Amino acid sequence: MNNAVRNNARLLGAGLRALLVLTVICGVLYPLAVTGVAQAAFHNKANGSEVRQDGRTVGSELLGQRYDKGTDAKGNPIPDLRYFQPRPSAGLGSNRTNGVNTQYDLQVSGATNQGPTNTDLIAAVKERKEWVSRTYGVPQSRIPADAVTSSGSGLDPDISPAYAELQVTRVAKENHLDRTKVERVVEDVTQGRVLGFMGEPRVNVLRLNMGLRELTK
Repeated sequence: MNNAVRNNARLLGAGLRALLVLTVICGVLYPLAVTGVAQAAFHNKANGSEVRQDGRTVGSELLGQRYDKGTDAKGNPIPDLRYFQPRPSAGLGSNRTNGVNTQYDLQVSGATNQGPTNTDLIAAVKERKEWVSRTYGVPQSRIPADAVTSSGSGLDPDISPAYAELQVTRVAKENHLDRTKVERVVEDVTQGRVLGFMGEPRVNVLRLNMGLRELTK
């Protein structure tokens, strides 16, 4: 009986020691080491890729955001056309459709999982096409896909150069700027394919609107 008690106590002690050692290694030392390396080697990315302007944080270059000037009578957000607009964001949560971007909510990010034959998706794309065509004065045949469809995450921070170029004339008019100056901002912010062959050229909307703000100061 005494041997059984001693064996159980020994096993319990060994288990507690293992728990303590693993807790220190996995719960303290490893997180500290990873955090230290991240802060030293990838400081900006480790802190959310925050973007600052005029001494304050204005967003993250990894997450899309809205540029609105209030809501209409039905509660739909009204896009502020002084700024370049991001692609639509139709996340997992319930949302209203205003033809531009229905929501940029970090808590419900994700795709709608609607297929190409889904009637709601078809209706939303049609509505967005009509809004983009009417707002920017271009035929629907010239509207790029990212202007009327959301990304898989629903939080895409980038748009295509084609969608940025499509907005240039309206943005320049709204800000009383020369069109060529706005085009130059688009060119400066446009990024090419990663390593020259991966992905597609893209324009970060936050960086684009930051450059636009510098022109309007």
